[in-house]
Amino acid sequence: MATAVADDFVVDPKRDRLVIAASSLGTVFEWYDFFIYGTLAAIIGRLFFPAGNETLQFLLALASFAVGFGFRPLGAVLFGYLGDRMGRKYTFLITITLMGLATAGVGLVPSYATIGAAAPIILILLRICQGLALGGEYGGAAIYVAEHAPRNKRGHYTGYIQASVAGGFVLSLIVVLGSKLFVTDAQWAEWGWRIPFLFSLLLLAISLWMRMKLNESPVFQAMKAKGALARNPLKESFSTRRNVKLILVAMLGIAAGLTVIWYTAMFQVLYFLQNSLKVEDTTAQLLVGAGAATGLFWFVFFGKLSDRIGRRKPIVIGYAATLLLLFPLFHIIADAANPALAEASRRAPIVVAGPDCSYNPFATKGQATTCGQLLDYFSKKGVHYTKADAPRTGVSIGGVPVAGTSPATLDAALARAGYSFEKVEPAAGDILIILLAILGLSALSGATFGPVAALLTELFPSRIRYSSMSIPYHVGTGYFGGFLPFISQTIIARTGDPFSGLWYTIAVVAMALVVTFIWLPETAGKTLD
Repeated sequence: MATAVADDFVVDPKRDRLVIAASSLGTVFEWYDFFIYGTLAAIIGRLFFPAGNETLQFLLALASFAVGFGFRPLGAVLFGYLGDRMGRKYTFLITITLMGLATAGVGLVPSYATIGAAAPIILILLRICQGLALGGEYGGAAIYVAEHAPRNKRGHYTGYIQASVAGGFVLSLIVVLGSKLFVTDAQWAEWGWRIPFLFSLLLLAISLWMRMKLNESPVFQAMKAKGALARNPLKESFSTRRNVKLILVAMLGIAAGLTVIWYTAMFQVLYFLQNSLKVEDTTAQLLVGAGAATGLFWFVFFGKLSDRIGRRKPIVIGYAATLLLLFPLFHIIADAANPALAEASRRAPIVVAGPDCSYNPFATKGQATTCGQLLDYFSKKGVHYTKADAPRTGVSIGGVPVAGTSPATLDAALARAGYSFEKVEPAAGDILIILLAILGLSALSGATFGPVAALLTELFPSRIRYSSMSIPYHVGTGYFGGFLPFISQTIIARTGDPFSGLWYTIAVVAMALVVTFIWLPETAGKTLD
């Protein structure tokens, strides 16, 4: 039964459930399309970027993953304009269609071995299409739900959109693991990995069917009836000093901070388990997927909480807590995931010394110096090492010099010191500890991400809301967050410290904390004009 509310439109519970369900599921499917690439980055690197160097292959795959994020701001400009001019509904119908077709295209591209350099070029073009589509999707879905919600439930309603982003990541892991059940390991490596990409066609059909049932948002309908639509939303977004300031706050204080926390909690944990801690790949995916799925409720919880205590408070507290807890939570994961390797690293630290210990993880023809070759060896092992200046090149393990620098000699020395690089399966008790740590990371992400769809919708005027919200969000998430896997893994490869990539997250979150604490206004309860 419909009831009137203070925002001068009618609340219809049945309609609102359809609005939330259709928008949330569409967002899950679209982010699934985007994240499936990151989930399968290792195999994509081998098939499309053959460089004779596994570290380089992985980094190139992550770089192409980041390309999609790099084009999200352009998609925000294009679809933000259309969303403010044509409407919220039709714009995100276009974006989800583009995303679904581009994702399916990735599953059809022949490998480098088949068509040569054309393979990575086509792959990157499809990533660009995905980035453009995603640039218009999130803003449209978030605004659409927020413009249907009563002011005292806006955070609660849009919390489901925020959870849907994480849901896309969870779905990508579920489909990957489910696909593996139906093929052998050899078939998976040859063609089975394409199944999750082609599966997006089914998701696209479901999304279009559900979203076609929706009507345009009441706020946009009212603007259109009054002839109040913006003529040039992009220009108007930057036409006043106040709006430019809010765009910068949204970009640097909101989008950048929340995104690096979220990607650290998901992708960084996954790569940390697989690469640094040598956890068996499927087990690592199951752990991260289970932790992420369990943590979905945080996004709705903090979105709903922001209706009572305000949007600003959970975000600021979440940023501060991240600065305090990020390193301890990752150390908990490391100790539980591979206790033997963690103990060996503490008991017998590795030191590589030499007069020129420069290391280039992007080298395709080997390192220029002997010390660089040693660093390359340990980097590929994924083992923690430190560097020291010395007149002669050498390695010590646990303070004991190693007599020689050949791979065979180093392998033997590492084995004697207790290092094992075989894939491991954590014990049941350790799995519980890892899941609790991931749940803690999800809570940090939920606190900083849950209230944001409502906040950004309330922050900008309705006539330019789609553009003003989407542009800073996708610049912040695209450049600060999208490049996080590549930047953090590069830092790890250069330093030999599996925890060193976290400093990028710490730096961005510290910046976001300052910006939000000083300049972010409270928006909860605001009437949408």
